Amino acid sequence: MTPFVYTGHPVRVVFGSGTIQTIPEEAERLGLSRVLIVTSRSQAATSAAVAAALGSRGVGVFPGAVMHTPVGVTETAMRLVAETGADGVVAIGGGSVTGLGKAIAVRTDLPQIVVPTTYAGSEMSPILGETKDGQKVTQSSEKIRPEVVVYDVALTLDLPPSISGTSGINAMAHAVEALYAVDRNPIVELMALEAIGALFRALPQVVHDPKDREARTAALYGAWLSGVCLGSVSMALHHKLCHTLGGSFDLPHAETHTIVLPHAVATNAPAVPDVMARLRGVLGTDDPAGALFDLAGRVGARRALRDIGMAESGIDLATERALARPYPNPRPLDRDTVRALIARAFAGEPPLSV
Repeated sequence: MTPFVYTGHPVRVVFGSGTIQTIPEEAERLGLSRVLIVTSRSQAATSAAVAAALGSRGVGVFPGAVMHTPVGVTETAMRLVAETGADGVVAIGGGSVTGLGKAIAVRTDLPQIVVPTTYAGSEMSPILGETKDGQKVTQSSEKIRPEVVVYDVALTLDLPPSISGTSGINAMAHAVEALYAVDRNPIVELMALEAIGALFRALPQVVHDPKDREARTAALYGAWLSGVCLGSVSMALHHKLCHTLGGSFDLPHAETHTIVLPHAVATNAPAVPDVMARLRGVLGTDDPAGALFDLAGRVGARRALRDIGMAESGIDLATERALARPYPNPRPLDRDTVRALIARAFAGEPPLSV
């Protein structure tokens, strides 16, 4: 066996249905007495219910989280943190809300309770991506990693099918890249394969019948495991490209991941035959990249960057920014390779190993 290092991270996970009711208990366990809820406007009803349940422990709700965690929004939220004297944060929503909670935590080291309502998976990681002046910059710190994550299947039942599909594939991307991470290990590999299989089977059924609790449970389980992968090992080409594209052109996060993933897998495939063999097994196909491209079609997702707001003139800019700073990747990258990947993703063409 290849030598490896594995570090278990101390995030408390509460998983089930109706688990949102445990938030006051979790706040008490953390010793919190002045809790600020951060959320988005789409989660107004859920946030109001949690605020009511917190009672005197709750000091306010900030509903202004938006995509890509703009620094300006975080600064507005920080003013409310100061005004209320908050000693902890409850983040209720998707990846954008989780990002805002993390942005507050890295500036204050306040404890976080995160309640995901999508399949983003970022709630399990110590990684924060923030956008300023048209560029998205990531950082990693243990201050960013939440203390508690509460997964409530019931909160996902009303997640629209279109968002469910792309959010789930976004989560799969974390698990896929964990398989060929420079610091991969057999424990994370087991979790990654389990996550990929769970999501690959569940997402089409979730889109077909959004109220299917069994499928929703499997998808949320897969998203949790994918998040553990994201928070345990390094990411590579796929995540670098998605951060570059999202931050540069303000593209929707999950949709960008959904479009890019098959192309990133195809590009790295020649360098990781062992990983491709594992993916063939869990996906039940000889063409993992093609299966991921087909999955996007099965869940009704758009498969071209041009269809989600990117201009063709951005291909060269994205290529330059993606190569501007070196990062670990199983295959050495050059301008022609990266540009060809982005161009195929832009046009919505099937993935092709190059």
